[in-house]
Amino acid sequence: MPPTFTKTFVYNELYVYNIKKDTWTKVEIPNPPPRRCAHQAVVVPQGGGQLWVFGGEFASPDGEQFYHYKDLWVLHLATKTWEQVRSTGGPSGRSGHRMVAWKKQLILFGGFHESTRDYIYYNDVYAFNLDTFSWSRLSPSGAGPTPRSGCQMSVTPQGGIVIYGGYSKQRVKKDVDRGTQHSDMYLLQPEDGKEGSWRWTRINPAGAKPTPRSGFSVAVTPNHQTLLFGGVCDEEEEESLEGDFLNDLHFYDATRNRWFTGQLKGPKSEKRKRRRGKKAEPEGPDRQEHGGTSAQEPLEVVREVVTEDGTVITIKQMFATPGPAGKPQSNEEDSPDEVGGPVVEPSPRSNAMLAVKHGWLYLYGGMFEAGDRQITLSDLYCLDLQKMQEWTALVEMDPGTQEWLEESDSEEDSNEGEGTEDEDSGESDKEAGDVLSRQA
Repeated sequence: MPPTFTKTFVYNELYVYNIKKDTWTKVEIPNPPPRRCAHQAVVVPQGGGQLWVFGGEFASPDGEQFYHYKDLWVLHLATKTWEQVRSTGGPSGRSGHRMVAWKKQLILFGGFHESTRDYIYYNDVYAFNLDTFSWSRLSPSGAGPTPRSGCQMSVTPQGGIVIYGGYSKQRVKKDVDRGTQHSDMYLLQPEDGKEGSWRWTRINPAGAKPTPRSGFSVAVTPNHQTLLFGGVCDEEEEESLEGDFLNDLHFYDATRNRWFTGQLKGPKSEKRKRRRGKKAEPEGPDRQEHGGTSAQEPLEVVREVVTEDGTVITIKQMFATPGPAGKPQSNEEDSPDEVGGPVVEPSPRSNAMLAVKHGWLYLYGGMFEAGDRQITLSDLYCLDLQKMQEWTALVEMDPGTQEWLEESDSEEDSNEGEGTEDEDSGESDKEAGDVLSRQA
């Protein structure tokens, strides 16, 4: 069965990570947006730097309150002030949508709205003009993506917008829904010489495509490739849902319309050892060109975590081991720094946060499932995208202090009355969000 929530906590806190000092700082700014999750946030350079936030959802700890937002906020980074921008004609309340900056506009696609009675997935497209602060609904020509949420949305070097994958569900019979993990890809681009006119085109990239999944994370690399990390692949039966969580990397090159698998070379010591051994096999055409050789059989690490109520949860994690698979060790004696071991890397997860800065990929948090529990993570990793050697753990995961989304403690509901006039629904919905990890 999908995870059961007895307590849900939603936040509106703002944290800043200082790369040079390797420190997190909580930033207190008056009048922030109400607490929410499954929203979208986009940074643009206008006005000395702005962070735009749209939509999302709120759930009270006891599940008695649940609603979607349709409000739009901007954080002025230069003055450190929040402002709610009120403009008519925008998208309806929703979660799991995607939003990107395109020239002097914000382009928003898809998402979902759920209530106790029903749910709906969207495939509409809206543009918000950053000069006039006005919304407009786009009507692209051509056949576009079916309604979905949680997809990849990224801007190509040619000025188009790519939509890949996502999640949706449909009612197959009374009280039974079936989810779909989409794996199709579409290109949204402006019509030549027609201002405000757009068209959809379905595209079929070559290369090593990611396996079907949802809840994956997306970032754009310095060379304008789209990076995809992790996610969850579901095995869904009529009354049950089990997820296989992932921690792999994939790159989409829009210029060549091709997918590549992101392979890490491993630490330098391993690289030197391989050079003394057999010559490495040539890389395949669908392996990221700055990647390394194939990994050995993964190493399984089993941990036991005791929760506050005494429940023992066994967590299995798979770690790739460095070095080429099936190749003999060099006859030369290993130096102390060349002794092999598990590669440091983020554990399999969905809904991690990604950011690229100065050629480095930063990965924070996410969630995975252990039995009927959903576990939130707060670890932080980075990866040099130019060298593609190995992940570095900046803040490691401590299994003993992991946060369970299912809580047994009684806490005050500090969220009552949190909604604004821009909330879309104030209905009770204890089951809404059961598959949030898939559709957010």
